[in-house]
Amino acid sequence: MTELMRFMPQDEIDGLLTRLAGTTFKTPAQGAATSVWCAASTQLEGMGGVYCEDVDIAVPVDAEATTLTGVRPWAIDPAAAESLWTLSEGWTGLRFNP
Repeated sequence: MTELMRFMPQDEIDGLLTRLAGTTFKTPAQGAATSVWCAASTQLEGMGGVYCEDVDIAVPVDAEATTLTGVRPWAIDPAAAESLWTLSEGWTGLRFNP
């Protein structure tokens, strides 16, 4: 575990640990490996908006999937992304014009 959970209420931590019982956690180096790969991989050249995990592009899974891996449909929904982008611009008062 890292210090990312330090401000979570203990009951939330307990619930999370119960859900993840039997799961093998990554070391900090293993956890950072995907971000490093994403920054340096020629496989991702010209690609944007992909989800990555375990040093590769995440595989799409059904919304009802119970696995801890894969990317759910709502995370790659272009309409939802556009809506969130518009809301974010309104909340921040900043606009990005590509």
